[in-house]
Amino acid sequence: MSPDEPVIVAARRTPIGTRGRALASLRVEQLAAPVIMATLADAIEATGGPIDVADVVLGNCMGPGGNPGRVSALAAGLGIEVTGGTVDRQCGSGLAAVLDAVAATRVGDRRARIAGGVESASTAPVRSVDGVSYDRAAFAPAGWPDPDMVRAAEDLAGAEGIGRARQEAHAARSHRRALSALDAGRFRDELVPVGGLAVDDAIGAAEPLLPRLPLLFPGGSLTAGTTTRIGDGAATVVIVPRQRSGGAPGLTVRGHALIGCDPALPGIGAAPAIHAALASAGAAIGEVAAFEIVEAFAAQSLAVLDHLGIDEDDPRVCADGGALALGHPWGASGAVSLVRLFSRLVRAGAPSGAIGVAAASIGGGMGIAAVVEVVR
Repeated sequence: MSPDEPVIVAARRTPIGTRGRALASLRVEQLAAPVIMATLADAIEATGGPIDVADVVLGNCMGPGGNPGRVSALAAGLGIEVTGGTVDRQCGSGLAAVLDAVAATRVGDRRARIAGGVESASTAPVRSVDGVSYDRAAFAPAGWPDPDMVRAAEDLAGAEGIGRARQEAHAARSHRRALSALDAGRFRDELVPVGGLAVDDAIGAAEPLLPRLPLLFPGGSLTAGTTTRIGDGAATVVIVPRQRSGGAPGLTVRGHALIGCDPALPGIGAAPAIHAALASAGAAIGEVAAFEIVEAFAAQSLAVLDHLGIDEDDPRVCADGGALALGHPWGASGAVSLVRLFSRLVRAGAPSGAIGVAAASIGGGMGIAAVVEVVR
């Protein structure tokens, strides 16, 4: 390994709070700053420090603007010399921000970078044009398909023949796995309590209601229980060149990919992105020890797994539950996936060379994926 090879040596996240609940009063920098500070403290301890931070890059989708990366860096007390930037690739934003930071490190800047994502859906500003408010900006220009994400997931379920029963079984599995992980303390070392919230507040909430929930569309298959809960939260990692890691264990990015797909069916994007990322890493699906694929919808998650040829009950996939159980803070979810891989592989003692994959499908018809490898 090159001495300049970037290594993720620390990874933390907030608990995910359902929109409008425990974290509803916290702005993006109030979510991100505690995680930045905790992740940096972990990195200093792991590497023997001190750590010179060059930049903070955060994914964010829904505002408030003003460059949340820079605002959060200042709020974390990193000093005026530490720059900040913000990435918007919708649900892939947090993962894209990390890949941007990895690329900047790889070209020879030996300073550390902090990267991840943050979203406060609860405090997202109302947007308007000529005084008329709108829920979201267009994902595609006029003349192109631009479905709402729930409608797109319903259309994908229909196109792939994924019925309600299968979706409910997938959502229930996610909740059961998350409850098991919570009881076993497997989230403990990655979480930074904020706003009085110490654990993800959506875990287990939907499972007992699944059979009784009404359909979201007449004649369709999606329900509120098979769609993820929109959340507030933040997640960050610290990236350093291997020569500055002090021999600390971590994750190196072995391959990655960003692909485009049909805007009408954006939920499938993670599948070709994973195929492309594995090809760039020279690895096969069978070699992967852990997958963290953002579960925006049960139908979407199942369609991705079907296209990858992975069984929906495969214990490698979201082994401690995914976004269906934990919640989905849009711009942070890709970074949450990397934090989860760090816990499942590095904290859990996976051997050097073990491979993990983080991925997300993206509104507007894209997919993003990263292949990471344990170094010790």
